[in-house]
Amino acid sequence: MKLKQIIMTALMGCSLFASCERKEPAVEANKKFVLSDTMRNMVQIDTVKDCNVDDELSLSGVVAFNDNNVVKIFPRSSGQVIEARGSLGDKVSRGQVLAVIHSADVAGNYNDLASATADVSIAKRHMDNVGSLYKSGISSEKEFNEAKQNYDKAVAARNKVQSVININGGGKSSEGGQYVVTAPIDGYIVEKKVTTGAFIRPDMGDNLFTISDLKNIWVYASVYEADIPKIHEGYEVKVVPISYPDKTFTGKIDKISQVLDPQSKVMKVRINLDNKDMLLKPDMFAKVVVSNKEGSNAICIPTAALVSQEGKNYVVVYSSAEDMRIAEVEIIKTVGERTFVRTGLKPGQLLITKNQLFIFNQLLNE
Repeated sequence: MKLKQIIMTALMGCSLFASCERKEPAVEANKKFVLSDTMRNMVQIDTVKDCNVDDELSLSGVVAFNDNNVVKIFPRSSGQVIEARGSLGDKVSRGQVLAVIHSADVAGNYNDLASATADVSIAKRHMDNVGSLYKSGISSEKEFNEAKQNYDKAVAARNKVQSVININGGGKSSEGGQYVVTAPIDGYIVEKKVTTGAFIRPDMGDNLFTISDLKNIWVYASVYEADIPKIHEGYEVKVVPISYPDKTFTGKIDKISQVLDPQSKVMKVRINLDNKDMLLKPDMFAKVVVSNKEGSNAICIPTAALVSQEGKNYVVVYSSAEDMRIAEVEIIKTVGERTFVRTGLKPGQLLITKNQLFIFNQLLNE
């Protein structure tokens, strides 16, 4: 009986010992998110930088002619327009005929030229005759000198009449007292105030044509008083025409008015723009965005790197494929593709700027 008790006691002790030694199954720990090679090729990485804080100011503007490339063509004499060529917007070349005008003044100039030419011939023959007599000893030196002076005066009078005719467009068509109006530069007809058959009076004082080279134009923008300190010559400008909202023209402010418009109370600034594609036309309206890069420094990141969650802004900081973390940032301002932040980052850190939302969610669930 005692032997049976001993065996039972031993078996119970062994059972208890086995139960003590038995271990619970280990709970598998969460695996840390690692960027795979495939995913690495699907993301983009950019660097945190220390930048000047850009300040953008949006203004309304209007396209205008570059006055340095505009020529107004006025009539040189009164008369009637025999022919008016070209239409508004036509391209013209330097020397191209724009109008033919019949003028009594020009006709009178040609009559004066004919008379002056005849006087030169008479004075020349008289001088030659007196010169021959002077060489033969029949005429005196005084008489020869007087004949020569009369000839010189006749030549001068003819040259004067010829100069007037040249100024008035003579030499192109002298028949019937006509003169022609030609384009002084290459460009486009942007204004036409004459038609065939019209009469030109001496008291009109109006131009016939305006020619402009539209390859370079000006844009005038309006600046309100509160924004005047934010504008300086040399600031970079982006011009977006209302007609072409998908196109942006870049230039610089090259002139600032020193007075305000008494009616609108705005100050005008002028932007010089290249217009090689001829898309910008005078009197078009445009949005003008002025960039001020003279402010203080701040941490800047690509705007594409931001992830917004519940009113807060985050970025994914990248150290390696195995080392990434979420960082909350405090935004100062966003200007285009750059965002300036006050806290959360340091220059030189790397950020994921593409597909960062997927990685953000993976890190958030770790």
